[in-house]
Amino acid sequence: MGMHPLYTIGYELATIQTLVAALKQARVDLLVDVRAVASSRRPGFAKTALSAGVEEAGIGYLHLRGLGTPKEGRIAARAGRHADLKRIYAAHIRTHEARGDLMTLADIVDSGQRACLLCLEASPEHCHRTLVAEALAAIVPIRVNHLFPIVK
Repeated sequence: MGMHPLYTIGYELATIQTLVAALKQARVDLLVDVRAVASSRRPGFAKTALSAGVEEAGIGYLHLRGLGTPKEGRIAARAGRHADLKRIYAAHIRTHEARGDLMTLADIVDSGQRACLLCLEASPEHCHRTLVAEALAAIVPIRVNHLFPIVK
């Protein structure tokens, strides 16, 4: 059994156009929104607008809220307390809701769909989407590729 590709992307420095371009270049089939709260002050990145924007480009959209970071983890991330984020998320990923959504994601990736995890943070090493990928790697064999939308 080979390694399944899994992509991650942060929209912090992107526009909806640069995000879609990066997804299309990687031949992503499904954008998996792993934000606890799928809203954004950035135009085009709230759940309804984002799903419409990527689906217009032929890319599916799925919000897996259970894989989002709890409020205290988001506060730690904004404050640059990355060790606290990891500790908080490690406890969260063991919850029933998170495990259920992680298994949904595992089924998607195992089916051969090219999925991409989306969150705000531009830097994957400071974002919980990398922690989601690590948890997923314990279930299905994956090769993680971080996408960086070109800022114009």
